[in-house]
Amino acid sequence: MSLILNNKLYNSRLIIGSGKYKNFNETKNALKSSGAEMITVAIKRTNLGQDTNQENLLNFIDSKKYKILPNTAGCFTADDAIRVSLLGKELLGDNLVKLEVLADKDTLLPNEEETLVAAKELVKLGFSIMVYTTDNVALAKELEEIGCIAVMPLASPIGTGKGIMNSKNLKKIIYNANVPIIVDAGIGTASDATIAMELGCDGVLLNSAIAMSDNPILMAEAMKYAVISGRKAYEAKRMEISDIAIPSSNKKNSIS
Repeated sequence: MSLILNNKLYNSRLIIGSGKYKNFNETKNALKSSGAEMITVAIKRTNLGQDTNQENLLNFIDSKKYKILPNTAGCFTADDAIRVSLLGKELLGDNLVKLEVLADKDTLLPNEEETLVAAKELVKLGFSIMVYTTDNVALAKELEEIGCIAVMPLASPIGTGKGIMNSKNLKKIIYNANVPIIVDAGIGTASDATIAMELGCDGVLLNSAIAMSDNPILMAEAMKYAVISGRKAYEAKRMEISDIAIPSSNKKNSIS
């Protein structure tokens, strides 16, 4: 079954970011190679028409073909995140936003208190919120209950590439959720994305793993198949783990 976000169906469960590429053309090619149908854009850092003297990402990414998801990256207070969300809505004419409120510039971890404040206000203002958060199980549920349409716990800190550091909490978040759970931040390579999907995540959002690789176009393709593979494995359900070796063939079917 496909991923549904804000009443729209997506065949791909991979979402990619638009930052850190060499140029907008590389962003375009990586997006195509990834098979993703949604790309997230930092309103504070990317030109979507705010500056007529700079290249506009929308001249490279077809907004009729791809969903442009504005995000509030670079915001450290609820007020700033709300202001940037309103700007994103003005630029793109849509109420869907990825909410990201950071604690500090060193760790780039989510500010739990300010994230909750911003989410509550934005939901009141009619926004559909996909929210970046910690692996705090109780907070993830609270964000869902106030009306966020997707909860996006980190795998590990932004840009570290360390992969999933707390699978136990992630599993709890998934188990308790009635909205899509999308791992966001910390994915380093294709196997990390596969593991996230095998755990039962509904999707994966990543940026640095592609943009900072030696070959972003090839890595984007690897991520495409990693997410597909992980989802199929999750749906198939893995074999039970055994403490003892078990023959691969039935005894009665073996040849003596």
